[in-house]
Formats: sequence, structure tokens, C-alpha cells
Amino acid sequence: MPTLRLALAQVNSTVGALGANADHLLFRARAARDRGADLVLFPEMALTGYPPEDLLLEPLFLKSTADALKALARALPRDLAVVLGAPTESSKGLRNSAVVIFGGRIRGLYHKWFLPNYGVFDEARYFVPGEEPLVFSLGGVPLGLTICEDVWKPGGPAAAAVRRGARALLNLSASPFHAGKWILRRDVLSRKSRECRVPLFYCNLIGGQDELVYDGGSLALDAKGRVFAQAPAFEENLLLIDWTAPAGRGQPAFSLPRRSGPRSPSPSVPARPLAPMEEIHRALVLGLGDYVRKNKFSKVLVGLSGGVDSALVAALAVDALGKDNVVGVTLPSRFNAAATRADARITAENLGIAFHTVPIEKIVGCFRKALGPLFAGRAPDVTEENLQSRVRGTVLMALSNKFGWLVLTTGNKSELSTGYFTLYGDSAGGFAPIKDLPKGLVYDLCRWRNAHVGPHIPASVLTRAPTAELRKNQTDQDTLPPYPQLDAVVRGHVEGHGSLKELTAGGVPPAVARRVLRLIDLAEYKRRQAPPGVKITPRAFGRDRRMPITNGFRPWE
Repeated sequence: MPTLRLALAQVNSTVGALGANADHLLFRARAARDRGADLVLFPEMALTGYPPEDLLLEPLFLKSTADALKALARALPRDLAVVLGAPTESSKGLRNSAVVIFGGRIRGLYHKWFLPNYGVFDEARYFVPGEEPLVFSLGGVPLGLTICEDVWKPGGPAAAAVRRGARALLNLSASPFHAGKWILRRDVLSRKSRECRVPLFYCNLIGGQDELVYDGGSLALDAKGRVFAQAPAFEENLLLIDWTAPAGRGQPAFSLPRRSGPRSPSPSVPARPLAPMEEIHRALVLGLGDYVRKNKFSKVLVGLSGGVDSALVAALAVDALGKDNVVGVTLPSRFNAAATRADARITAENLGIAFHTVPIEKIVGCFRKALGPLFAGRAPDVTEENLQSRVRGTVLMALSNKFGWLVLTTGNKSELSTGYFTLYGDSAGGFAPIKDLPKGLVYDLCRWRNAHVGPHIPASVLTRAPTAELRKNQTDQDTLPPYPQLDAVVRGHVEGHGSLKELTAGGVPPAVARRVLRLIDLAEYKRRQAPPGVKITPRAFGRDRRMPITNGFRPWE
């Protein structure tokens, strides 16, 4: 029985950066060859990055991709089988393809059968599905190709490839992260390998792309669905697997030789699974860091209020970019207590970041004076509160323009759900790292980070009642339901599609459920204008949940 050395290369591609991506694939392929691999498997759309979105509708992008693919094929090691993901054009339309390269040329193409069109996926917008399986022989071992969604459904191209004699399945994937997704993914792959009664080798993308994070965690499973090798999550990795397989004739479309010569041992063991808070922390750090780096920013700016959200965002920024690339600014008004001002400074000192103070009271006073004649006879209300937030947003954006720093906003999912943020104020910025973290999870992650990374977030930040400090003695709970109840509604309705009846049956007070559902629906126009942020939950605002702004459906009435 022949033994093949397979390399699963989970790489971090940048959407649209064809030259840089091709160079990186070539580098990884050469590393796989140097370590004795017969075949290297790359993720779905590794050449273009995923998802390319409407770049796929641009003729110049498709031509540039085809040219880059041909040039890469010529440059790859001639004695190494390479399987990588790229879009390819056919007489029937654009395909999401697995490209088999050997000897300096493209030897075969497999086209993805099942095109996901739910959640964050829009593949039916761009691609036409494949119709035929592809089995090729490597060193006498028939291998079948699949792409991501192809193994998430029964039957399909995996079963068809096995019927043609495949002794194992290769899967190229770009499966985005949400908390706990690795368990679901492992179970799906295990079920598929058991269904087909062959081993399955799965290579997943890693990296941040706008709202999405890909966590890697590439896997090798035996014919009984047991994991016997696994790459670490949230980092690039070349996982080498020595696999002894029964040879078989099958019905291969073409045959490739395995490499000859002695090889050093290459043991493969499963990587350590991450605890839930560590997993979320790693995802946020990777997503934030890649957004900053891939968009060519050097530093980020955080408005430090002395509250829990801004403290966590600053800490995550330090974890992602290093303390020298994070700047904190506090923007106090007369409503900011001495304790919160002190905590903003202490947080910055604990993290070791640059820290500046820009008082806003006089600036806000100028606005009040200018608007006074128009506001005459009207009592102060949320208008004056929002003025403070908008002045802060203006100052932060001025610093961003002057120094080229990316402003990180600090709102969380609970606030985003209910519209508890000021347009053109605390929503002003380029990236929102914690926009998909409910408030309760913000506190949990702060405590985890203090225990496992460093005690940088002051204890008083975690015990003080949350407040926007836009009026005297204000707390969030003056305006919002208690966060545990609010988060329960967000989790049940936004992430679980739960109705008012189901939410109340689950223990949420009816008045609270109605109120929060109303706030969620009415805040859609505000969310559309908020910056992108890392997807953490199974259903995030934005790509996952696309609701009309003008909407007469009122399930909360």
C-alpha cells in the first residue's frame, strides 16, 4: 500500500491581492516540497481571497486572475501536485473551482456543486454550479475533490467521487468563524467521512476579511470519522500528514506520480482545542489586526471613556497591533466623573499606550450658543446629549485625518441592536471590533483577558454601572432594560429568529420583549451607517441579517 505525504496549507489570503497571494502560495508550495510532500492542498479561493464579492463581475479582475493562475502554474515546483481554489470561466459561466496543477500546467478542474446562498454567502449571485465529480490518481491512489459546502450535505460530489473509486476526499474550504463553529464543522466532516467510508482531508482558510474571520483548524479524519491530525486555529500552518492508503484503479480523470526518495518522519497530532473565551479573543485579535494591516493603516485611535467597552477595544488593539500602534484619547465633559476620567488614564497606562486629553466642554458650549436662538423655549433633551457625542466623533475624526490613524469605535451588539448609540458621534470611525459582542460577553472577555493576558483593565471599570455620561447621574439602565434581559432578546430574536411568543415563553417579560423588538426594528437605519466589525455570533448584523429600513411589519405591536 502506498504512503502519501499530504500537506494542508492554511493560508491568509487578501481579497484582490492577486500578485501577493500567488507569491505566498508559491512560498508555501516550495516549503511543502522541501518537507517531502507529494501534494499540497490550499483553501477555497486561495488565489483571490474570499469572498471576492462583486470583483467577480469585473472582466479585468477575471482576466487578471486567469493570468495570475497561469503564471503561478508555471512557477510551482514541477514534481509537486498542487490543488488550490480560484474562480475559473467556462462556457456555462463562472465557476468556483479547485485547480489541480502539476508539471507546470493545469491538469484538471473541479467545480463546486453546492453554492451556499444564505447567511454571509452570496455564491449563487456569481457562480454556476458544477455537475461532475473529479477523481484523479496520485501515486496510484484515487482522490476525489470537493469544495466547502459540498461536504455539508448528504450525497453530492463526495458520494459521486467515491462511486468513481476515490479512496479519500480532499476538501478546499473558506468556512468563516463564529463562536463554537469548530465543533459544528468537525461533526459535519465526521459525518461525511463516515457516510462515504473514506478519509477526508480538509483545508480551511485563515485571516480577517472585513466582517469575517476565518479560523483555519484544518483537519484530517479517517474513514470512521475520527480526527487524527489538526492544524492550530487562527494562524497560518503547513500540516503534514503521512497517509497509507490502499491503491485502486477507480476511474481517475488523470494520473500523477508520487515523489520518490527518502523522507524524514513527519508526525501529525491534533492541535489543542481552544476554550470559548480564548477562541473569541483570538478571532477579535485576528480580525482587527488584518483589517488594519490589509487596509494599510499603521496606527489606531481609541476614544477612552473610562468605561468597559472602550477599555476592551484598547486592549484588543494592543493585542493585535502592539502598544506602539495604539493611541488613546479621553474627551471629558462636565458630566464625566472623576472616577471614569481616572480609569481612562489608568487603562492607557496599564496598556502602555500613548494617551491624550481633549476637553470638549467649551466646544459643546459653542454649539449650544450657536443653536440657542433656534432652541429657545425648548427644554434640554437627547439633542444636547447627542451634541456631546458628535463633538467627540468630530475630534476623533480630525485626529484621524491629520495623522492617518484609524478610529476604532467601541459600541457592542446590545447597543447596536437597540440603537443606543449616536449617529455621527460614537458611531464615527472605521472599524468596530466588538460590534457583535453582547454586553454580557464584553464583561466576560474583559475578565478572561485580565486573567490570561494581563490585568490591564481596572477592576472599577468592571464593577461600575455602565453609563454614557451624557447627563448628570446617567446610567444605561435609565434607557435600556437590564442587560441580561436585553441580551436574551437579542440572542433569541436576532440570532435564533425567535418570535415574541417564543421569547416570552423562554422567560423574558412580555413588556421587555416588545420594547426590545421595537427598538431592534427601528434602529436598522442607524446600523446601516455603522462601521464594519468582527462577526462572533452565529448571526451578526450586516452580512448575516439584512432587513429593510422602510418596514411596515410590526411583530411587537
